[in-house]
Amino acid sequence: MNWVDEGALYSQIASFLREDLGRGDITSQAIIERNTRARGRFVSGEKMIVAGLEAAEEVFMTLDSEQQLEAFAADGEEIETGKVIARTTGFADVLLAGERLALNLLQRLSGVATLTQQYVRAVEGTPAHIVDTRKSTPGLRMLERYAISLGGGRNHRFGLDDGVIIKANHVAVAGGIAQAVRKAREKLGQLQKIEVQVSNERELREALEQGADTLLFADLPVVEVSRLVDIAREQSSKVIVECSGDITLENVRAYAEAGADMISVAALTQSARAMNLSFQIQLA
Repeated sequence: MNWVDEGALYSQIASFLREDLGRGDITSQAIIERNTRARGRFVSGEKMIVAGLEAAEEVFMTLDSEQQLEAFAADGEEIETGKVIARTTGFADVLLAGERLALNLLQRLSGVATLTQQYVRAVEGTPAHIVDTRKSTPGLRMLERYAISLGGGRNHRFGLDDGVIIKANHVAVAGGIAQAVRKAREKLGQLQKIEVQVSNERELREALEQGADTLLFADLPVVEVSRLVDIAREQSSKVIVECSGDITLENVRAYAEAGADMISVAALTQSARAMNLSFQIQLA
């Protein structure tokens, strides 16, 4: 997990544990003798791309600094049903306190990585790249973006401070595409790339005339995207085209073949299901 901020991860895990544990695991406290040793293992219930092993390990290490996972798969690896992904040995109450959060993270992130891989494979052979969006789960953006990269997707801007994208509401407030792009270019300078959402030929030409670097086609039919891409590339050979909107596994290749360089898919984080994973505990 090279590019993930470990300090931020530790802080997040601690916050997640406080939410789940509250004043303590009263079930385990009532029935488990102190210092009871146990071992646990994560087992896959279906084929998937693994994501989140370091986050899962951090859960147990936050509860007990000596707790570590022994991994039998790596993040980003495609595994089959029944695969033992990792195992750990330690105090039973620690394993029981951390199992749900560790599973939640592994299931969620593996689901995001697995779905991303399906989209990436759907556009194989085209120049298009699958990218993520800001439509992420609050608090999980860093980890979800990591999972998307494991699935073969690419990361778009992380937040509002990480890139200029002028969308329809910006245009409405600024008084038009030309005004919005011109103001952005004047204040940001030539080194900052500017992306602009356009919905028709007039807006496309206006954006490019003002120096837009990337055009965003949102919620446009494939036929119209193909037509506008041709017009855009006649006007600027260097322009980058991004498509977004109701992108599905069924239509994503059509947008790629229409000429999109990037296809931003909200479903990667909004529609990914939790993968089938279990954590099996027994006495050591």
